[in-house]
Amino acid sequence: MTKQTHHHKSRGFIATPGKTRDKQTHRLANEAQWSADETLKRLRSHPEGLTATEAAQRLHQFGPNEVAHDKPPHALIQLLAAFKNPFVMVLIILAAISYVMDIAMAAPDDQDWTKVIILGSMIGVSGLLRFWQEFRSAKAAEKLKSLVRNTATVQRRPTSQTSPIRMEAPMSELVVGDIIHLQAGDMVPADIRLLESRDLFISQAVLTGEALPVEKYDTLGAVSAKSADDQASGDAGLLDLPNGCFMGTNVVSGTARAVVVATGSDTYFGSLARNVVNHKRIETSFDKGVNSVSWLLIRFMLVMVPIVFMINGVTKGDWMSAFTFALAVAVGLTPEMLPMIVSANLAKGAVAMARRKVVVKRLNSVQNFGAMDVLCTDKTGTLTQDKIILEQHYDVHGRKDESTLQLAWLNSFHQSGMKNLMDIAVVARADELGERVKLRHYAKVDELPFDFERRRLSVIVQDQNCQHLMVSKGAVEEMLAVCSHLQDGDDVRTLNAEERARLLSLSQEFNAEGYRVLVVATRHIPADARKAAYQTADEKGLVVRGFLTFLDPPKDSAAPAIQALKEYGVTVKVLTGDNPIVTAKVCRDVGLNPGKPLLGQDIEAMDDVALCAAVKHATIFAKLTPLQKSRVVKALQANGHTVGFLGDGINDAPALRDADVGISVDSGADIAKETADIILLEKSLMVLEEGVIKGRETFGNILKYLNMTASSNFGNVFSVLVASAWLPWEPMLAMQLLLQNLIYDLSQMFLPWDKMDPEFLKKPRKWEAGNIKRFMLWLGPTSSVFDITTYILLWTVFGAGAAYHLHGGDGGQLIMNSGWFMEGLISQTLVVHMLRTRKIPFLQSTASLPVLLSTSIAIAIACYLPYSPLAASLGFIQLDPSYFWWLLLTMAGYLALTQTVKTIYIKRYGQWF
Repeated sequence: MTKQTHHHKSRGFIATPGKTRDKQTHRLANEAQWSADETLKRLRSHPEGLTATEAAQRLHQFGPNEVAHDKPPHALIQLLAAFKNPFVMVLIILAAISYVMDIAMAAPDDQDWTKVIILGSMIGVSGLLRFWQEFRSAKAAEKLKSLVRNTATVQRRPTSQTSPIRMEAPMSELVVGDIIHLQAGDMVPADIRLLESRDLFISQAVLTGEALPVEKYDTLGAVSAKSADDQASGDAGLLDLPNGCFMGTNVVSGTARAVVVATGSDTYFGSLARNVVNHKRIETSFDKGVNSVSWLLIRFMLVMVPIVFMINGVTKGDWMSAFTFALAVAVGLTPEMLPMIVSANLAKGAVAMARRKVVVKRLNSVQNFGAMDVLCTDKTGTLTQDKIILEQHYDVHGRKDESTLQLAWLNSFHQSGMKNLMDIAVVARADELGERVKLRHYAKVDELPFDFERRRLSVIVQDQNCQHLMVSKGAVEEMLAVCSHLQDGDDVRTLNAEERARLLSLSQEFNAEGYRVLVVATRHIPADARKAAYQTADEKGLVVRGFLTFLDPPKDSAAPAIQALKEYGVTVKVLTGDNPIVTAKVCRDVGLNPGKPLLGQDIEAMDDVALCAAVKHATIFAKLTPLQKSRVVKALQANGHTVGFLGDGINDAPALRDADVGISVDSGADIAKETADIILLEKSLMVLEEGVIKGRETFGNILKYLNMTASSNFGNVFSVLVASAWLPWEPMLAMQLLLQNLIYDLSQMFLPWDKMDPEFLKKPRKWEAGNIKRFMLWLGPTSSVFDITTYILLWTVFGAGAAYHLHGGDGGQLIMNSGWFMEGLISQTLVVHMLRTRKIPFLQSTASLPVLLSTSIAIAIACYLPYSPLAASLGFIQLDPSYFWWLLLTMAGYLALTQTVKTIYIKRYGQWF
């Protein structure tokens, strides 16, 4: 045994000294070449499993079975990252320039630090608030994720002297040497070496992209001794090991017992995960939307600021002052609170959804949830009660027959794979009827587990005379394909085309009544064909014995939920591997118009263009394979839809990965939960409806800030351009412009807590930078109209013009600066209530209390500063009290004009935001 080195904290016991973990021989490749007994010996394990003490010691020594993933960085790193966004960078540059200019232009004792302090405050407030929101949201997200735990079936001994027991343990607590058991639907929890397997098929798509599952079995395997990184770069030999399975892959069918060879970062998946984490994430549609809006505003700033600078420089002749003022305008155009507003909204949305039993694994999926306009869902457990009842057991003529139930019990009771709801229903019915339907004199020999291609399950049993009997049950068409005879009473006759058609017709009659139908068939294995292990090729020449009919009643909540989703603009489509007739019956019961179902075989024959056309009209997609579900999702996306997919099974994983928002449930298969963006703690469409609403509220509040800030900033710059061309001095000092912007930004901090109008929530919403640009160009100039009337008012009525002509400008500038500061900040803040809703504010729609308070405080500060002890140092002067009456009249006119423009805008474009 190679000695463990201290500088190299490896989770395994076979290490190559002098090499890093990435470049050592991969452990699975090493162990695959040894017999099972030798592997157990090398790993210091035992066929019956580790003891609890041994497992605890190894877990403490080598750490949890976790690969590198996107954990929240250290708080200090998060703090620095909070300042890394284009708007804050712009502010930092402007603050540096302002600081350098102050030093260059003023004597040491005369330097004015006010502008730098205000800019620093804006940078600090924006960055610190963003850090706090993201820190809190990261903590909340980790806490929410902990509610969803993936487990593995591990075999351990309480002590070395006691018998082993099987237990469900968190995957993170697995250690090298653990004995685990796998069945269909399980995710492989670590790199493992098989000890026993039965018809084990593993999907390695997560590692290879190969859609078809590969068979794995216990045998010696060999592979060239290369590292996982080397293998990933091109040599697939490691992944071809017949007796090795890799962390992150999943079991499609079959069962297995295996020993854990490598955990955590030592696994093949772990080495790949480090590369994934170290590389930049692919931008989501949400990230792209935020970035497109951000750069739209930055481009606007880069165009407008030079214009302001040139006009002021030419008209005033003081280029340095013009440059300072242009910098202040640039700050005014910078929505530096955007990152904080986005983070706060997403975090608040995630926490609110958690209260509704929705766990958000990825924060950005909150917005995608709200943007969803098509929901693809399975039928079982979502539209139906997820509680299947065995209604009847019939012979081949549709007559009640207890022998059919006896055979079905043999099949369901003895199968060791993932028991589905129908197996549970069969066993439950047999328990009700008693021992007479339980053929206990049979013992299990072998089984051929269910898979999604064969769609049947076979169990081979033997009686006291060692006579072998294969009992199969499965989907009607797939079962008839392997049957050659049928049993009618005591007679067994050939299953000809006429009888086959009659059986199909009978099953369809059951389907039309809403029943799911399975066929039960048997085959007596002759003595010369008996064996210990059977293959799927042995499923042939079966005799049809009868039918099982199951009822899965619709949920009471399904119909109201579907109607509610429809009212919110979400179309529900059903993607299922089940029978189209049964699915159509359930859909009609819950208020969905089934139309003409689109079958998997039809989809298989279509190219992508034809499928895109077909999915527009179909509601039911039946008898689908996992890859066909994924194709349907992609076709809907290609048609411009934002697609959500709700699934909980192993066969749903590809579609969950490809959907815009993958939704699974806490009781779902491990691979489904791992792939999904959102986990429901309750499998209900009503919960989804609430999630959609919360997602739209979150996105709506983000859009509010963007639209209001963009239009307000544009209006201010337009006003500055007019004032710069007309007034003999700047309409407001650079410092005052910065202060105004800081107060306004602080008032917007509480927008994430605002309400959205019910009408806004009725339609899915997407990022559209063009809409924000249009909104800005329409609504921005409305404020400029009253800014200009305020200039005229201050120039004529309140003496700014007279003071300029008499005293050369200082007195007039103080009047102009003070008056426009108040009017500009009050209008900018008050218009929040006008633009936050398409309705008439205060009368038809009122903001939440936090927004009412924050805007009221900002308005109060605007009115107070020119009359405060700070007025002189800030460049303000007290105006005649009559100015407030004029200000009130101006605001009334502004609100009336804004409402008029808003009405015209809505009539023309049919939407707000």
